[in-house]
Amino acid sequence: MPHVAETHIVNRERVQPTHANNYDSAHGGIVMKWMDEIGAMSAMRAAQQSCVTAQMSRVDFERPIPIGDNALVESYAYATGRTSVRVRIDVSAENPHTGETESTTSAYATFVAVEDGKPTPVPDLEVKGERCKELQEKALAEEPNRE
Repeated sequence: MPHVAETHIVNRERVQPTHANNYDSAHGGIVMKWMDEIGAMSAMRAAQQSCVTAQMSRVDFERPIPIGDNALVESYAYATGRTSVRVRIDVSAENPHTGETESTTSAYATFVAVEDGKPTPVPDLEVKGERCKELQEKALAEEPNRE
């Protein structure tokens, strides 16, 4: 049974001019692409199989990521359903010289495990230790209302 910490993924993308909008910062669509890719990796670790994006909600763009900074993308799975995995995704601007970070973007996403193109069951997600419990509680407390 996978646990929350095993699904935690951190990735960095250097923001290049080809990633930029008219304001010399990362284009929102590019940031969402990075979020979707890293979020899917967390979901696949939780599901222990391939996953596809079902939905992304409450994508909050709080501040830009300038050209030359790194986009630090972090995600982790915090809950599972019968065939789905819910993932929290956070992005920060990281100064490549100092390592200093500032939160820029956050979102929640749901991925569905698939086998032969059809939804397939996922294992329960185990919460091991205090750090896993903190991550899960934070995600559940801030999660958009689920219907």
